[in-house]
Amino acid sequence: MPSAVIVVVADDAQLLADLAGDLQRRFGADYDIDSGTSDWAPGHLRALAQQCRDVALVLAATGLPAGGTGGVELLTGVRALHPRARRLLLVERGQWRGHPVREAMVLGQVDSYVFVPWALREQWLYLPVTEALADWSKSGPPEKVALSIVGQPSDRRAHELRDTFSRASIPIAFLEPGSDQGRAVLQEAGVGDAALPVMVMHDGSRAVLVQPTDRDIVAALGFPSVPEGGRYDVAVVGAGPSGLSAAVYATSEGLSTVIIDPSIPGGQAGTSSMIRNYLGFPRGLGGSELTTRAIEQAWLFGTEMVLAERVVRITTDGPERVLDTERGRLSARAVVIATGVDWRRLAIPTLDSLLGTGVFYGAALSEAEAMTGRRVVVVGGGNSAGQAAIYLARRAEMVTIVIRRESLTESMSDYLVQEVDAATNITVRPYTEIVGAVGRGRLEGLSLQDSRTRQTETVPAEALFVMIGAEPRTDWLDGVVARDPRGYLLTGPDIPPAMWTLSRPAAFLETSLPGVFAVGDVQHDSTKRVATSVGSGAMAIRLVHQYLADLPAPPT
Repeated sequence: MPSAVIVVVADDAQLLADLAGDLQRRFGADYDIDSGTSDWAPGHLRALAQQCRDVALVLAATGLPAGGTGGVELLTGVRALHPRARRLLLVERGQWRGHPVREAMVLGQVDSYVFVPWALREQWLYLPVTEALADWSKSGPPEKVALSIVGQPSDRRAHELRDTFSRASIPIAFLEPGSDQGRAVLQEAGVGDAALPVMVMHDGSRAVLVQPTDRDIVAALGFPSVPEGGRYDVAVVGAGPSGLSAAVYATSEGLSTVIIDPSIPGGQAGTSSMIRNYLGFPRGLGGSELTTRAIEQAWLFGTEMVLAERVVRITTDGPERVLDTERGRLSARAVVIATGVDWRRLAIPTLDSLLGTGVFYGAALSEAEAMTGRRVVVVGGGNSAGQAAIYLARRAEMVTIVIRRESLTESMSDYLVQEVDAATNITVRPYTEIVGAVGRGRLEGLSLQDSRTRQTETVPAEALFVMIGAEPRTDWLDGVVARDPRGYLLTGPDIPPAMWTLSRPAAFLETSLPGVFAVGDVQHDSTKRVATSVGSGAMAIRLVHQYLADLPAPPT
């Protein structure tokens, strides 16, 4: 197959030659480097589309034509011809005021940028281009897959498997049983399509998992689901950003640490297609990439991970905090609760019957490819809903955001509101609620009701993504630690005085059970931002050190 193409556009002949030359030296073995002026570019991009050539990147100078913002206009139009291509604007150093790249990034007209001049090349040219190419490569079929899943697209468990591996950044091939590849995999595995979904590992073992459970998956990926030791300095319950942060800081500071999660690490952040306001990542960071890096970091420091195991009870034994899991028991001198939240469900029976067959809670990242050319509805006015809508709009024919409020500005970050407003295939329906669903075996339409007039309208919809807030995973702590009326954990000064038994005050993140701390979204009145969750995990370990310093020395 022909190589993918990197297209460079500039009207400055020297700039064009230098940039194309440097890209050729580093990337020419794997990509075709095409370069030309603004007069040449539109026709060449159309020709590449007609030839069905993959365009990986388009880099364009800002002033096309001179003095204008034609570079932004050119890159905006690339999406229609080459939906997967990543669009990079050349940003002149020293022109910081009013530069069009800031607005273009917010509005989703460009994906990233390269500074001009770009010396040092390794840092200012090759690094951002490599990151953009990595992002582009993840948007298409993987070159090599870790496993194949054969299942029906409408099957709920098949959807759960796709979502799990997407959040974990594990490349998979999803095959329908009626396809040639699907039939071949089933025949090789020696199973029929009555046992779907079927998973086949491509690690040399060719292990076959029929209707795999989460524990089957964890074992196949090499993670333990039973603790190696019985006693730790710190036990972290939950492996989202806050839990992973706590684990990283605990193990890096010499504390023996175990992290326990009922699924694959990542939490809600793992479903975010792009986090643009995370400090230190001006070009944005995918949620799955963030959690994958955090998992690797925790592992390198020595965190023990126990996955597909649920903590069901916490009790005390002197200075020890005892955790009962579904299959065993362990103890720790301190515990960090980072169980996060579950998406709040719509109380509509017709939607429940379509879960995984057009109705999804979160999971926009894993299902986006299947939304090409479809009509999609997103319910919710928060940042996660905005990120999902923007990501889905890259493929969907139309995305409709349904909210109860007057506008998105009350609950969504301004940069996301601007990007939603700028998207030509995203509409917002305020003062609206979903009251019903239409479809047999799959979603075909939704009944929307105007909360002011009470009038109901049925609109076509082939997918619904619900992001209307969340509920904390704290039922297992009922009667053990103080919770607010919604189930979030009360900490520090929010703990009712009658529920705190020690003479010292509770630490800021400490629950009503001394030595047990709450971090991230599960904490009462938390900010619900990834950076805040990561920060609270780090802060908790500082408080853990203070708590442990007052305990008797552990037996040797």
